[in-house]
Amino acid sequence: MTMKLPDEVREQLAAAALDARQWAYVPYSNYRVGAALLTASGRIYDGVNVENAAYPSSICAERVAVFKAVSAGEREFTALAVATDNGGTPCGACRQVLAEFGTDTIVYLFDGEGNLTLETTVAALLPHNFGPQSLPPRS
Repeated sequence: MTMKLPDEVREQLAAAALDARQWAYVPYSNYRVGAALLTASGRIYDGVNVENAAYPSSICAERVAVFKAVSAGEREFTALAVATDNGGTPCGACRQVLAEFGTDTIVYLFDGEGNLTLETTVAALLPHNFGPQSLPPRS
């Protein structure tokens, strides 16, 4: 069951995601994305999308935030805020990466003005996900 976070925590995540957008490197799409990931330890890791002329080499803000958290030893996530101009949802690859660490993570989507456009969970964004539970037991 997903827990409800206090409004002030949601607002803090929104502000961090909106602030991070300024650092996005988006010379091709001009679609700035900022993400702020709250871990179970209480730390917030931000991320931005980074584009590349070889498009498949680009990376999304959500995955940057997750990879920063994981590289710092974090493995449990509470909530993720994503800020875009239009309140867009995470892509499939980001949904899959988030599901690896738990489908109860709350996901808040904000537009460029900071308006909440959707509050959901990773489970709702990626139903019937392929995760660790999908693999055979290791011997």
